[in-house]
Amino acid sequence: MPVLIAFPILILLLIVQTAILSNTPLLQGTTDIVLLAVIAWAIQKKVDTAWVWGIIGGLLVGYVSAVPLPVYLAAYLGAVGIALLLRQRVWNVPFLGMLIATFTGTILLQGSTVIALRIADTPLAMNDTLNLIILPGLVLNLILALPFFLIFGDLAKWLYPETLEM
Repeated sequence: MPVLIAFPILILLLIVQTAILSNTPLLQGTTDIVLLAVIAWAIQKKVDTAWVWGIIGGLLVGYVSAVPLPVYLAAYLGAVGIALLLRQRVWNVPFLGMLIATFTGTILLQGSTVIALRIADTPLAMNDTLNLIILPGLVLNLILALPFFLIFGDLAKWLYPETLEM
C-alpha cells in the first residue's frame, strides 16, 4: 500500500511544483516539494519503502525536467540515503535529521544539476548561480521542511499503525 500511494502523492506534488511553485520563485530559486516529500517519507521511523519513493520521485521529476534523467534519479536516491543514515544516527531528534537531509539533499541536487548543465555547455556564472538559484532554493526548502515532516509523519502513522501486544 505505501508504494501504491506514492504514485498519486508524488504526481500531485509534481503538478503543484511545475504549475504553481515554479512560477513563484524567490529571486530565481524555486522549491522542490517532491524532494521534500521523499526526504520526509524516508526520515520516518517505520517506513521501509523509502528507496522506492526516491526512485519514483527521481523518475517523475527527471521526466518533466530538461536536465538529464539520471541526474535527478541519482540526486533523489542520494537524498534518501542521507535521510536513512540520519534516521539511524539522529533518532532522538528526527526533525533535526529532516533539516540536515533537506540541506544536503538540496545542495546535492542543485550541485549535480549545475554540473550537468556545465557539461552540456550551458554558460552559468558560478557566483550568480549560487546567489540567485541555489541559496534561495535552499531557504525555501528549509522553510517547507517542517510542514512536510509533519504531514508525512501523520501519513506514516496512518499507513504503519502501531500494533498492540497483549
